[in-house]
Amino acid sequence: MNETLFYVAAAPFEAACRVENALGQSPLSAAHPARRLHGHSFLAKVRAIGASSVEALRQQLAHSVAPLDYNDLNQFLPMPTDENLARWIRARLALPSVASVGVQSTQHQGADLDLADNAHIWRRFRFEAAHRLPNVAPGHQCGRMHGHGFEVILHANQNLQAQDMGVDFDRLAAVWQPLHDQLHHHCLNDIQGLDNPTSETLAAWLWERLKPELDALSWVSVYETVTAGCHYDGQHYRIWKDQRFESALTLSRADPADSVRRLHGHSYLLRLHLTAPLDTVMGWTVDYGDVKAQFKPIYQQLDHHNLNDLTGLDEPDPASVARWIRTQATAGLPQLDRIDLYETPGCGVVLSWGEHEPGLPV
Repeated sequence: MNETLFYVAAAPFEAACRVENALGQSPLSAAHPARRLHGHSFLAKVRAIGASSVEALRQQLAHSVAPLDYNDLNQFLPMPTDENLARWIRARLALPSVASVGVQSTQHQGADLDLADNAHIWRRFRFEAAHRLPNVAPGHQCGRMHGHGFEVILHANQNLQAQDMGVDFDRLAAVWQPLHDQLHHHCLNDIQGLDNPTSETLAAWLWERLKPELDALSWVSVYETVTAGCHYDGQHYRIWKDQRFESALTLSRADPADSVRRLHGHSYLLRLHLTAPLDTVMGWTVDYGDVKAQFKPIYQQLDHHNLNDLTGLDEPDPASVARWIRTQATAGLPQLDRIDLYETPGCGVVLSWGEHEPGLPV
């Protein structure tokens, strides 16, 4: 299957705004707090195909958002919603390789727009609950009663057709609240339909209850821990498992004046995505523990090593490292269909050869 390689970058900015246009009209209710002047720590994100490098893309994005930093956004846009800000940044970037531009107004919500104004709108929620997995082998740690601070992201996809905003974040919160009340500070095993409450089962359970209330719902993401979780779109399950490794490198093919030609290093974040059918007995697609175990020999080659010494890796730029990992991991993890590799927070590559949603931002 053909692969897609996205270069991704992020740039923060601090700004004030109010969501009300010059005519005194707003897509929000008169009492909505966003209509008052307030501020956010924004994060702009870009995904591009064929960028020259991750750092070059980051610099271009940072340059594009620089006028917004510590400023009143209403001086630039009559209605500075996340969606309109993404449009404004997209226009300033003016890169033919851009696939999407996203804006997070908070850590827990944001909007991503592609070039055709298709919007991916998302909001993150949290609940605290206990559970155990009744069908695991004796001695498996998940068979014991334990608990998690679960996080759930609701994703909504729609074509904006020049609208100032898509699904209101408050609408996502409204459809989530009844489910939060059922899940928060409960034992999931005691809830009807969650007798085997894996991430996959929980994602499907949420989908079945949310989709009738929110037609634009496109995915439900469940974070069981900060390093593992599952996406579900009503048909397909995609799990992920995060790994972090500390490595040194030098990029000998960079411009002679570029500092990356010197020996340096990164604390890398690696996210492995796997798509597979649901095992109806176990309630999962692939055990997170099995993913970690299968990947361990590869991890041991990466962590606390000089990447230039890896056999079969010519130049350890992020795209080449991601492709090297794919080659090494395919035999042990045949369900693997996407690799995210970040050198610094929000900046890296996404290598996808999966059939479903290859560019899904998470």
